[in-house]
Amino acid sequence: MLESGFRYFIFYKPFGILAQFTDEGNREGIASVANFPPHVYPVGRLEAESEGLLLLTDDKRLNKQVLDPTIGHWRTYLIQVEGDITPQAVQLLEIPMEINLKTKLYRTLPSKCERLFEEPDLPERNPPVRFRKSQPTSWIRLELREGKNQQVRKMAAQVGFPALRLVREGMAGMSLDGLQPGEFREIDGSEVYEKLRMSPKRR
Repeated sequence: MLESGFRYFIFYKPFGILAQFTDEGNREGIASVANFPPHVYPVGRLEAESEGLLLLTDDKRLNKQVLDPTIGHWRTYLIQVEGDITPQAVQLLEIPMEINLKTKLYRTLPSKCERLFEEPDLPERNPPVRFRKSQPTSWIRLELREGKNQQVRKMAAQVGFPALRLVREGMAGMSLDGLQPGEFREIDGSEVYEKLRMSPKRR
């Protein structure tokens, strides 16, 4: 670990769980499924309806750096979409597009997208995805250098293939590495800073 004594965790956030420790309304928070040390908190965003990698730490400087758009850390998502996605739609997901963010138009950065012709090896979602038997589904892998609110879902819907399931499998070279939903592992702080291309030195 870094000499600072800060701690860093990779957590597989399950579907339906808020990316915060406290419950809100009828939504449960992280504390309902995992027991973390005091004072750590989630870095970045991951909506309740999305699953996958969430970084937690008590290093307050890290959150600001991760969200800094000038750095552009890559985030990788596995997305099950409604319909048999076309090559044209995959290409459209790679180029900048305008999406609505709180009544304002936002132009996305270029991204990387590929269609997956085999279903990824993921834990079953609880509850399972609801879809129409008459409508096929397909999977894509999308890599972004930004993380605006519901950006992935808005992009998928805009090209005509709404997201049914969304799993963040990686961020800046960090991965879930065999974790199951609700599980977490501690990682070395120097590894986190190296993968995020950041200096651990305090200014």
